Amino acid sequence: MNTYRSGFADLIQAFVDYRNASGMSNEQCSYLRLFDKYCADNYPPETPLIQDMVDMWCAKRDTELNRSHNTRIRPIRALIKFLRKRDLTDVTLPPLLRAEPWTYISHVFTYEELRKFFDECDALPSNYKSQRVRKLACPVLFRLLYSSGIRTTEARLLRRENVALEHGILSIEKSKGFDQHYVALHESITELLRRYDSTIEAIQPQRTYFFQAPHGGCYTHGWLTDAFRTI
Repeated sequence: MNTYRSGFADLIQAFVDYRNASGMSNEQCSYLRLFDKYCADNYPPETPLIQDMVDMWCAKRDTELNRSHNTRIRPIRALIKFLRKRDLTDVTLPPLLRAEPWTYISHVFTYEELRKFFDECDALPSNYKSQRVRKLACPVLFRLLYSSGIRTTEARLLRRENVALEHGILSIEKSKGFDQHYVALHESITELLRRYDSTIEAIQPQRTYFFQAPHGGCYTHGWLTDAFRTI
């Protein structure tokens, strides 16, 4: 079923279906949905993909770093490449920006900082559905990261079928440097995952990803970063 609304919704769906059939990741589909929504809300119905849409959406925002800007527009670039190869558009690719020098310095959290952080996770509001999903997911996801040492991408892309709740084993399919490996969890985090899985099933039945975003896909790296900063 096509979930897109713009005048070129069928082309977006064809692109997503192609990547699914090819076994490629669609983890950044949320950006395609946002692009589709922008076009549907700001252009007349049935308007095809045009350069103005791409230029307006892909313009760098005042609040963005070059890195985050590039992350946001890469799915749009991939869509345009897909369409251009099939002579379905003559729209030109939006350029990527030179990434800023990496200045990140690791921070070692104290016990008190960790306690306060997880207290804030547990106190997130839940006034509507997306907040309820976040309130359930954040405390568990961040505790999983802390207790297991898996990477954020590995946690975001965990499929429900790859979490063996009866044994407390994660099957990591998309990792850095390895095609697949397994992670054994402590019983305490395994029990937390079981409770989360049982509770979230009532809100997101038959979900694909273990930590599934309200729109139905996996969480993006940007969402995880924003959630951390919010907490």
